[in-house]
Amino acid sequence: MKVIPYLQFNGNCAEATAFYEKVFGVKAEFVYYKDAPPSYGYQPVEGTENLVMHAQFKLGDDTVMFCDMPPEAPVKIGNNIAVSVSLDNIDSVKSVFEALKAGGKVGMEPQETFWSKCFASLEDKFGIGWMLSFEYCNE
Repeated sequence: MKVIPYLQFNGNCAEATAFYEKVFGVKAEFVYYKDAPPSYGYQPVEGTENLVMHAQFKLGDDTVMFCDMPPEAPVKIGNNIAVSVSLDNIDSVKSVFEALKAGGKVGMEPQETFWSKCFASLEDKFGIGWMLSFEYCNE
């Protein structure tokens, strides 16, 4: 079983994905609404052609997926998702935290907790919650 977070946006998915690519040093793969195979009978709604139908990148062995929701099904931005990322060392936790907090809201500064040698939480500038940690207590 795998858990794959799927982050949904209202038109700014490409911007958010570019931000995450920079933070984590990864490269995403994209499919835009205009790229949907016509053989499946899908026709993008006018104005959505350049929105992201699907994007994804790998964080270690895990995958994070993204999309722009079509106008007829907008996503409610809020605290409905958080992405938990376990990093290799405390410096990585602090570095990713510093990058993600730009324009966001800090929940907990990086610190030792009973479940992690270093844990931090925040909501980034796109309204996505992140939990960053090193050395979970159950690992």
